[in-house]
Amino acid sequence: MTNPLIVGITGGIGSGKTTVCKIFHQLGVPIYFADDRGKYLLSNDELLKNQVMNLFGAESYLPDGLLNRSFLANKVFSNTEELNKLNGLVHPAVAKDFLQWANNQSAKVLIKEAALFIENGSYTGLDKLISVLAPEDVRINRVLMRDIQRNKAQVLDIMSNQVDDKRRREVSDYLIDNGGSKLLIPQVLKIYKELQNTKN
Repeated sequence: MTNPLIVGITGGIGSGKTTVCKIFHQLGVPIYFADDRGKYLLSNDELLKNQVMNLFGAESYLPDGLLNRSFLANKVFSNTEELNKLNGLVHPAVAKDFLQWANNQSAKVLIKEAALFIENGSYTGLDKLISVLAPEDVRINRVLMRDIQRNKAQVLDIMSNQVDDKRRREVSDYLIDNGGSKLLIPQVLKIYKELQNTKN
């Protein structure tokens, strides 16, 4: 069997990456949620846990061994340097985990979903990149409705650590408009058909 086509799906917070992935999944495409796996590994991968504690202190974890999310969030979200340090630990662990996952799949196309493909430069290791786009105000409203524990300032803070749609347009192979004015499924189906016909 030829190597599968590794396709990335990215987009800013609230753009609707997960919704797009669900449509691809319904079409039979295996999906690897890099951000979710990163969270899982932070609480379950002993090597990664030790690296985080060495860098940020024992307080990074709760007595039950789970990640102390609020402690770490306060450390990194408004401090780009600290965030980069944390990402520098998490991204290699996720990359290794993804390879193990990919080796167990048999589909022609595999999708890896992540928020920061472009920001960390890892999109260059993908065969194709899809960006999900939506206006900033739409995205803010979606996040505030979805994540009731977040406020607008926190959402804007996260957005400030993400590239803008201009940059996403520059480096993406496909764009999906999820601002609400275009139907989502026909856009996904068109890309799905093209990917199925792409030779790797």
